Amino acid sequence: MNSSSTRHIDEVIARTSRRSQRYNGDVDDMITRSWTRCVSEHGLDPTRAQPARVLDNWQLREHQEQIESFLRVARAGMEQLYKRVSPLGYVLLLTDAQGITVDCIGNDQWDRELKRSGLCLGADWNESHAGTCGVGTCIVERTPLTCHQGDHFDTTHIGLTCTTAPLFDPSGEFIGVLDISALSSPYEKPSQHLARHMTVMFAKMVEDANFIRHFGDKWILRLGVDWALVDVSGECMLAFDSDGQILGANSGARQMLTAMNEEGSTVPLVGQSLTAVFKVTLDEIWRVARSGMTSDRTVLSTRRHELFYAMATPPRFSRNKSALGSESVPVQFDCPALDRLAGDDPQMLRLIDQAKRLVNKKVNILLHGETGTGKEVIARALHDSSLRAKKAFVAVNCSSIPESLIESELFGYVAGSFTGGRSKGARGLILQSSGGTLFLDEIGDMPMHLQTRLLRVLSEGEVMPLGAEIPIPVELSVVAASHRDLRRLIANGIFREDLYYRLCGATLNLPPLRQRADRGFVIGRVLQQEGQQIGVDAKISVKAFELLMNFAWPGNIRQLRNAIRFALAISDDGHIDQTHLPNDIWAINETNDSRSAPILEEYPPTKTLMQSELSAGMVQAESLLSTLRKHHWNITASALELSVCRATVYRQMKRFHIVSPLHQ
Repeated sequence: MNSSSTRHIDEVIARTSRRSQRYNGDVDDMITRSWTRCVSEHGLDPTRAQPARVLDNWQLREHQEQIESFLRVARAGMEQLYKRVSPLGYVLLLTDAQGITVDCIGNDQWDRELKRSGLCLGADWNESHAGTCGVGTCIVERTPLTCHQGDHFDTTHIGLTCTTAPLFDPSGEFIGVLDISALSSPYEKPSQHLARHMTVMFAKMVEDANFIRHFGDKWILRLGVDWALVDVSGECMLAFDSDGQILGANSGARQMLTAMNEEGSTVPLVGQSLTAVFKVTLDEIWRVARSGMTSDRTVLSTRRHELFYAMATPPRFSRNKSALGSESVPVQFDCPALDRLAGDDPQMLRLIDQAKRLVNKKVNILLHGETGTGKEVIARALHDSSLRAKKAFVAVNCSSIPESLIESELFGYVAGSFTGGRSKGARGLILQSSGGTLFLDEIGDMPMHLQTRLLRVLSEGEVMPLGAEIPIPVELSVVAASHRDLRRLIANGIFREDLYYRLCGATLNLPPLRQRADRGFVIGRVLQQEGQQIGVDAKISVKAFELLMNFAWPGNIRQLRNAIRFALAISDDGHIDQTHLPNDIWAINETNDSRSAPILEEYPPTKTLMQSELSAGMVQAESLLSTLRKHHWNITASALELSVCRATVYRQMKRFHIVSPLHQ
């Protein structure tokens, strides 16, 4: 143990052993209170360093699923914040209300050291385990704070500097913590004031974006003290219905507008009428709504004589006519091309739901997934489901075009630009995709100098063919895809960070086939498609189907398609038996005779679970499997016997990798 750790332990013991402590409410007192809790309530010993606790993937997914819709909103804000703080060596963490890191953005170059310090996905920063820290103490105090180096309780963390801000959902319930941390800092605690300011600012942005998403089908009244910023700042926001009743209030509104009754206690805003908060009639509220659609701003006075500039925005997703007689545009959900891509797999259903909301937005989309997961299929379905469907869909595989030709292929060229070119020149693929969709597959393999040119095209909205002197305007909707980790490529200096952020207006992660709960659906759909291609009614035996279900599919759907294509080619009349499958599929399973058994993969191995917990998990898996068999795989009946909801049964089946057999 080094001298700094020894001094830190002595300081913790000295400050927590004082019987009488006076707190004046500053951050140092928060730290002292936290140190005291660590000793008296959590039973932590400052002389015993605790290694970072990181959850297994299946445990992490359970935490992520609890706040899934919020995660999507928060990710956008995190990426914007990371662009501003990454040059300073910061890592961003988003935790849930229990302190579990459910999202993380950091430099992959420091991956090993970040994981060792707990600055990674799945890390548990609850104060009861990690001691005094930015996240854990913020969870208790519910206020922004900086936990700088020696402020941490555990000596494992005294090199870190962590600045946090609490996050609240639209109902005012605590939902998590936004944290920016650095592995080290050469400066004193006041050096983190700017970091704290930015953390608080982006936490508010994330909260307000989630508020607007949550109340997308309601009227929202915006209030501010600045005339010019009231429509964008969201300082105070109230969601209300056509009767003027307040349905929700953001953090700013709850802090500034919460009323007091005659007894002096606070009265929640939610449930009150706008006319009870402001000196207005309901007709005047609707006049505010009308003025909010123009450049005018109305001044509202509260019952406590506070003055705000105000405007109201109409529902974005409502299919019903509003109080003003206008009708909002609904979100597009009728997208057959997308709906055909998945069965009942939760990951794919979430992805498709996001895709439906993005098809007609001015947002570039980045698809990420292992090779063969169907990235081009998703890209084409996005195009076919959009208003651009009648325009061109142009697919470019950046890894297959020779580097010497990719520039002319993408950007085109004018006549006489180079020897061997067409006499009249050529329109490049980018120009051909104008008004439609440009799909850039394996974007991570694009040469660096072409990345620079592509970035200019995306930012300027115009393309300069080789040999041309005047740029040509283009209307681009770009879907890019890669199986490589682009952030790691950025860290290695072979992919432009500014291009990455230009491409990933939204990121959709495709799960590998082995992780999909709807593998049976995928197999059946591919079988049907391949049978139609050769004009046969394709069928598959139970044994062959089980072999396909059990196979790991490292090549994903592409490998599955090739396997079925091969089997149909050597089968009789399109009936596939196990002997028709490629050797690498049936040979690995030839000793596994499980004709009607479901798939129960090995329980996920873990280094953080004790052996007793592993055994308990196996018992739970066997119990679930027995119940499902008893009720012939009826989920509703099984849920009733287990006294849980259907969603829990599906979640446990996913957790233990239990997949129902095919019903003949």
